[in-house]
Amino acid sequence: RERTAEEGPSERGPGAAFHMFVLMEDLLDKLKLLSYEEEALRPHNMRPLCRHYFALPTNPGEQFFMFCTLAAWLITKAGRPFEQPQEYDDPNAVISNVLSELRSF
Repeated sequence: RERTAEEGPSERGPGAAFHMFVLMEDLLDKLKLLSYEEEALRPHNMRPLCRHYFALPTNPGEQFFMFCTLAAWLITKAGRPFEQPQEYDDPNAVISNVLSELRSF
């Protein structure tokens, strides 16, 4: 049977509902190896991520800003100049800039 994107977690197996938590823990481990707390968060007085930060929708505005902050930092760390987005910037413009920069890689 071919799987489709519309299938819910119950159609993909018992562990599928927890896959996002595993991905988030892997992401956090990789960010820690890159010293994200000191390099990306400390300059902006931001708290470190908990291990399920992006896996659960708690505060979409805060999570989006954290994502943008990390994306900008990672792009800069990869050797490309990228301006740090501000909290009240237009979300569509920020994502467009991030995607544009990633496509240029």
